[in-house]
Amino acid sequence: MEHRRKEKSEYVVQAVDRALDILEVFNYNEEELGVTELSHKLNLHKNNVFRLLATLETRGYIEQDQKTGNYRLGIKIFEVANVFLHHLGLRRQARPILEELVGKCNETAYLAVTEGTDVVYVLMHETNHTVRVIPRLGHRLPAYCTASGKVQLAFESQDRLFQLFKDRPLRKLTPNTLTDLDRLLGHLGEVAHQGYAVDNEELEEGVCCVAAPVRDYSHKVVAGVGLSGPVSRFSPERIQNDLVPLVKEAGVKISQRLGYEIPGEALA
Repeated sequence: MEHRRKEKSEYVVQAVDRALDILEVFNYNEEELGVTELSHKLNLHKNNVFRLLATLETRGYIEQDQKTGNYRLGIKIFEVANVFLHHLGLRRQARPILEELVGKCNETAYLAVTEGTDVVYVLMHETNHTVRVIPRLGHRLPAYCTASGKVQLAFESQDRLFQLFKDRPLRKLTPNTLTDLDRLLGHLGEVAHQGYAVDNEELEEGVCCVAAPVRDYSHKVVAGVGLSGPVSRFSPERIQNDLVPLVKEAGVKISQRLGYEIPGEALA
């Protein structure tokens, strides 16, 4: 392990390292600091500190007080930290629900979040069936042809969807992949209305998925919870009669654990 750390240290970019040093200087006792103070604390020339601050300020990680001229941490720090805390809490709250979901149907359950036009699987609990879908934990996949991705895109505004896909071609990955944006938008409207999405061999032939939305305390859709498996076990009848109710129930349960107040008829 020590040998590996030494190897990685050889790739450290000095400018990035120093920029991070600046961010880490700020603490509960040092809310604002000037260029001279930062220069002394970090043993760097004032010109170097100023250039690093200017870069960090441009990206929102540092702010300058217009009255004092001193610098403080910017709102971008809070946003990045909030994303980390969100995903940490989301996984913790979803884990027992995924385990329960697999126990009810013995299919692989997963939790996924969107990042732009992609979806990332952040938590998974596998079936014990011999024939199963290859684990996708941590993988980045196109959201428009996955159940968990579609069930999150469906609750975005039309303007947001056009912005996301205007320069992103919809590649045809299987004969069932929707590659026309207008058709996709119409389909997403249906997904939003019904409250779940199905991947009918749209990403990978022979694989089906079904997913439902997960909402947080602010009513925002923040993830998708789903089931995936071979098409041989995901017949249309089983999807509609068994799997859809299960993933919708799991979505409600995770949402409740995130503070979302579910209407009385949500589980109906």
